[in-house]
Amino acid sequence: MGPSKVIPYYFKATENFDKEEITMATLVTYNRFKVLSRLASHYKGPISVAIHINDDGSKENIINDLHKLYDENENMRRYVDLHLVIDKFDRQFNMWRNVAKFFARTDYIMMLDVDFYLCTDFRKSLKKEPELMELLKAGKAAIVVPAFEYVDENDGEDWNDFPKTKQDLLVDVNTNKLDMFHRGWKRGHGSTNYEKWYKQTRPYKVTDYNYSYEPYVIFKKEGTPWCDERFVGYGANKAACLFEIYLAGIDYWVLPNDFLIHQTHHYPEDTRAKERTYNKKLYDYYREEICLRYARTMIAANEWNTSKATNLKKECGRIRGFNDVIGKVAAEHNEL
Repeated sequence: MGPSKVIPYYFKATENFDKEEITMATLVTYNRFKVLSRLASHYKGPISVAIHINDDGSKENIINDLHKLYDENENMRRYVDLHLVIDKFDRQFNMWRNVAKFFARTDYIMMLDVDFYLCTDFRKSLKKEPELMELLKAGKAAIVVPAFEYVDENDGEDWNDFPKTKQDLLVDVNTNKLDMFHRGWKRGHGSTNYEKWYKQTRPYKVTDYNYSYEPYVIFKKEGTPWCDERFVGYGANKAACLFEIYLAGIDYWVLPNDFLIHQTHHYPEDTRAKERTYNKKLYDYYREEICLRYARTMIAANEWNTSKATNLKKECGRIRGFNDVIGKVAAEHNEL
């Protein structure tokens, strides 16, 4: 897109964080400052946030409001590392995600959209699952926290009314007050298998993966793929991040008792529709490219016949011509 001025740690949290903590890695625009402040007060843990500011006449006013936000909330000062991205390019979501991840100061991050309210303490839940923690530490698992939204958007305005336990959430689900996030686009979150989650008491592995899957996940910072910054604007950007994580041999595991709920926020739908069209085309080409790249890398590293390649073989094998091309590459490698 062009040069961006990135100012890391424009504000640096005063807390010293345990390396095994989970950092909320998120991105925030000017109209969501108050939601960020709420997240800091509620989570009371490390947050690494990329703040985009347009490089125009409004820049100084926005920075002044940021200072005011920190002055007014002690939890912002204690827990939030804030990194400025200053340029003239709107909605570079993946670039902003990479900034937030890069400057996170703990071993694990959760890629979160700031509009989601953390209804449960998933940090406590994970500590009770030593086998899942071992997979996370080994960089072999990304932990899904299921996302919900209110069927009537007006019900999602006040987070104080959100259920705080799975039992209470199921009451609202059974009365059709709450449902999976973006139920009209089932491919986005359907792989979580909500019907299974409603009954489940143990963590479970995602087995019906779809390349449009875009859950909110906790994963290891080091050694995991970065988000491809060619995706600018709405549509496919987060799915592309998670697709590459999946191809890298990282499985998705779902926590059975934890959940997030979307706090109602209205979007510019006309803009979203146009950008989704462009990004859908890009994503088709990207998936082919990334499949070939990872397959060649695994073959060269003698990992093609290991469990690390299982996700890639399953997902990329659905692309026409992929198996023929990679079969020849593997044969040539074996002859060397």
